[in-house]
Amino acid sequence: MELGARLLRDFYERPVLVVARDCIGKVLVHEAPEGLVAGRIVETEAYRGPEDLAAHSAKGRITERTRVMFGPPAHAYMFLLYGMHWAFNIVAGPEGHPHAVLVRALEPLVGVEIMAARRGVPAKSVTLCNGPGKLCAALGLDRSAYGLDLCTGPLYLAPGERGAVGRSPRINIDYAGAWVKKPWRFHERGNRYVSVPPRD
Repeated sequence: MELGARLLRDFYERPVLVVARDCIGKVLVHEAPEGLVAGRIVETEAYRGPEDLAAHSAKGRITERTRVMFGPPAHAYMFLLYGMHWAFNIVAGPEGHPHAVLVRALEPLVGVEIMAARRGVPAKSVTLCNGPGKLCAALGLDRSAYGLDLCTGPLYLAPGERGAVGRSPRINIDYAGAWVKKPWRFHERGNRYVSVPPRD
């Protein structure tokens, strides 16, 4: 499969809700030492700190973990889920505004056998990349990807096609009060790799 040229910084400099929606259908590529791996993004969530209480940058907290979110857009923000599984986020919006897009699920496209070996599941399994921790394991993304520039490094987004996009509240943010109800999760309707319902 031939991949298009990487997306430029102006794609990421827009409002985070726009970027999160427009990431659906784009291809996430990792030029890993073991070989090229890539998948089409089919599910994302937007986090718009500091006002968004679901964001790690809520209330303007700058820590060693969140520092990259306060910098220029188009950089990778990595964090651990439950202290075990890495999650990949894209810094979006203007510099100084700590906004990020969590990539929740991919449809595998390139290097599927490499992904399957890393995950220990069959190459055709729907569980290969249908969650933020799963896709990071499949693509070989971990702490070392933190802060990577998506416009110049081995990790980037390329153009891709998408179907109809649905939206719903975000997942697993019960601590965030009224922000739980924000419809800031986007997914490709009917795609079997979307992590949890709605799979409409």
